[in-house]
Amino acid sequence: MNKKPRKRRPSAAVELHWSHLGVAYRVTAWPDVYVQRFEGDGWESIEAGEEELASGIVEMDTTMWQLYLGFVPPAEREFVERFQYGRLAALLMLARGPALLADLEGVPALVTFLAAHASLRGMDHSHWDEVAAVHARGGVYALLEWLGLPARRETLLVLQNLTDPDVPRSLLEPLRRMLLRPMELFVLQHTPELTDRRLSQYCRTLAA
Repeated sequence: MNKKPRKRRPSAAVELHWSHLGVAYRVTAWPDVYVQRFEGDGWESIEAGEEELASGIVEMDTTMWQLYLGFVPPAEREFVERFQYGRLAALLMLARGPALLADLEGVPALVTFLAAHASLRGMDHSHWDEVAAVHARGGVYALLEWLGLPARRETLLVLQNLTDPDVPRSLLEPLRRMLLRPMELFVLQHTPELTDRRLSQYCRTLAA
């Protein structure tokens, strides 16, 4: 009896593709996760910035993500799937620094700050390898200090209180300022379910 042909699993070279301002971009297959831009007649690896990543999130659909994440280890895949707007940033960080997962699982909202590290630190470009290097040197508290956040347990408690790890970009800088002020920090720390709406209200009133 002839056996039915076994369905072949897709090639491991599953990539994410999108375009930004008429230029093609892609994320290479796991575990060698690099953002590349099509230049001339070939692909060139780049340090993807916030705008490029934002365009990718808007353009890539669920099917493309499912195919890609099917080749990502379960723990990393489950973490990346917790995000919508920060999904690409989370993927890049875990690929660059696998040890980040243990710390970021407890404070996923920190990913949103790390995704915006270029603008928060006044850099011209994003530096994803530096994120992993800072963490390797000093753990999660070194990352907080690198981002200009108070390197204290209270900061982590506030980030844990955020109900959605995809913190709106417009709230990151106001939230950072509030975390530096003892009174505002106390209020945020004692708000167990800190929604985007409530955080926005705090930013308008407490930080005024």
